[in-house]
Amino acid sequence: MSPRRRTKKVGPTRGLGARYGSTVRKKYIKVLSQMKKKHRCPKCASESVRRKSVGIWNCRKCGSTFSGGAYLPSTELGIVAERSAKGQTPPETAAALSPSKNS
Repeated sequence: MSPRRRTKKVGPTRGLGARYGSTVRKKYIKVLSQMKKKHRCPKCASESVRRKSVGIWNCRKCGSTFSGGAYLPSTELGIVAERSAKGQTPPETAAALSPSKNS
């Protein structure tokens, strides 16, 4: 037995203590760590985008402010909406709409 025992490192969940269960705390760690890291700017492509508030993201290099997801600057639904606004169809929809070879 070592003479000096230390507590386990808990990271972002340090304020939660033993509450809410381990699965919820692990999901919270994953979401929070993804949100806190730097993201790529859609305008200047530098990795300097940070979250200002829920859904509001700001690039520290070029100063552009844009809306996105609550925890990530771009969501899967937002990517699909952007594609449809440009007139492109998603790959799974394009395969369903194409005429079959048998007809």
